Amino acid sequence: MAEADPLSAGPSLSAQVRAAVIWRSGSQVLTQIVSWCSTLIVIRLLAPEDYGLFAMAQVMLVLLSTMNGWGLASALIREKEVTEERLRQTLGMLILLNCGLALIQFLAAPLVALWFDQPMVTDLLRVQSLIYLAVPFSALPHAILSRKMDFRRPAQVRLAAALTGAATALTGAFSGWGVWTLVAAPMVMFMTEAVGMTWAARSPIRPSFRFTGAGHIAGFGGVMTATQLFWFVQSQADVMIAGRVLDPHTLGVYTTGLFLAQLLAAKFVPPINEVAYAAYSRQTGTGPEPLLATIRLVMMVALPAYAGLAVVAPALVPVLLGEKWMEIVPLLPILAAAMAMLTLQILFSPATNARGFPGIALRVTMLGSVVMPCGFLIGSQWGVTGFAWGWVGGMAVLTAATVRLSGRVLGLRLGGLIRAVLPPLAAALTMAAGVALALHLLPPVLPLVALGRAVMLGIGIYGAALHLIAPDRMAEALRFLRERGESEPAPAT
Repeated sequence: MAEADPLSAGPSLSAQVRAAVIWRSGSQVLTQIVSWCSTLIVIRLLAPEDYGLFAMAQVMLVLLSTMNGWGLASALIREKEVTEERLRQTLGMLILLNCGLALIQFLAAPLVALWFDQPMVTDLLRVQSLIYLAVPFSALPHAILSRKMDFRRPAQVRLAAALTGAATALTGAFSGWGVWTLVAAPMVMFMTEAVGMTWAARSPIRPSFRFTGAGHIAGFGGVMTATQLFWFVQSQADVMIAGRVLDPHTLGVYTTGLFLAQLLAAKFVPPINEVAYAAYSRQTGTGPEPLLATIRLVMMVALPAYAGLAVVAPALVPVLLGEKWMEIVPLLPILAAAMAMLTLQILFSPATNARGFPGIALRVTMLGSVVMPCGFLIGSQWGVTGFAWGWVGGMAVLTAATVRLSGRVLGLRLGGLIRAVLPPLAAALTMAAGVALALHLLPPVLPLVALGRAVMLGIGIYGAALHLIAPDRMAEALRFLRERGESEPAPAT
C-alpha cells in the first residue's frame, strides 16, 4: 500500500518549513550543547596525540561513508509516491552496501596504518567498521520522515543519541581509555540513533533483495554517492597529506583547530540543508528566491560568528580547550575566512539537487578533488599554517565555481547574491574591527572575562551595524520565526 501523500492539504509549505527549521535547528542547538559540554571536558583530558591518531583513522571511515547509501535514501524524498515494497527494496540495498563497506574497512585497515606509519590505526578502523551496520536503519527512516516534513521525532532521537554518546565519552575520558574514547562515543551514538529512528518512522525492518523497478533510485543515489566520493577527496586531502608530513601531536593541533572552525558549517548548516532539500523538492517555478532567503538567514548568523571567532581566538581557546591547545590560535583567523566561504558554497547543492540537477554538485566536487589537494600540497611547505591557507585558496575557487554553475539553472544573478551577502558581511567586519580595537585598548583581564566582554560588545556592534545597513534583515528573521502560516491547498504536481 502506498503511503499517504505528503503533499495533501494541510498546513502551508511555508508553515511546515518554519516548523521544520525550528525543530531541526533548535534541536541541533540543544544537541550540540550536550555534545560540546562533553567534548570540551574530553579535549581537556585527552592529549593532542589521541586526536592525531583518531584523525588518521577517520580518513578511511569518511571515504567509505561517502558510499554508504544515504543518496539512495535521499532519492525517496523526491518520489511522488512510495510503496512499502519500495521501502523494503531500499533497505535491502542499504544493508548489502554497508555490509560490504564494513568488510572492506576491516580488511584494508592495515594498509591505512602502513600509509600513516601508525600500527594502532589498524585496531581503530576494525572496531569502527561496526558503525556501518547502523546506517541502513538511520538513513531509511530519515528519508521517510523527511518526505512528511516531520523533523520533530528525528530531533528527539538525535538528542537521546547525543546524551548516550556524551555519557560514553565522559566515561571513557575519566576511565583512561585514551583514543578509544573517541571511537566508543560515536559508535554508541550511531547505534542509539538507528534504533530510535527506526522506531520513530515505523520503518520496515524486513528487507527485500529483489530490486525490480528500483533502478532510478539507484541511479539518483549513484550520482549523489559520486558527489560524496569527490567531496571526500576535497575535504580529507589535508589529513591524508598532513598525516605524512606532521607528527601526531601537530596533526592533532591542526585537526582540532579545523574542528573548531568548522563547527558552524559542519554541525548547524547541514540541518538547515536537510529541511531546505525537502522544501525545494516540493516547489516548482519559484526561481532563486527560496535559495536567496536561505542565504540571507544563514549568512546573517554565520558571518558574525566567523568574524568573532577570528578576533577572540586568543581568549576563546584557553577558556574552551585549555592552555595546552594555544597552538591553535594563529590558525583560527585563517580557517574562519575559509569556512565563511564553505558555508555559503554548501547552501547551493540542496537547491540544485531538488531541481533535478545533481550533476552540478558532482562537477563542483570533482573540481574540488583537484583544487584542494593541490592547495594542501603547496601549503604543506609551510607546516600547519600552510594547510590553513590551502583551505582559503581552495574555497575561493570552489565558491566561485558553485555560484557560476548553479546560477544558470536556478536563475540566480550575481547581483542578487551580492545583495544577500553584503549587508551581514559589512556588519560583521565592522563588529570585528570594533572588538579588536576594544581588546587592544582595554586593560588585560582573565581570558574568561575578556571573552565574555568581547562577545557582549560584538553582539551590540553587529546588531547596531546591521540595523543601520539593512534593517529589513532582522525584520525578515523575526517574521520567519513569528508567522505561523495557515492551511492552504496543496501545490499542484
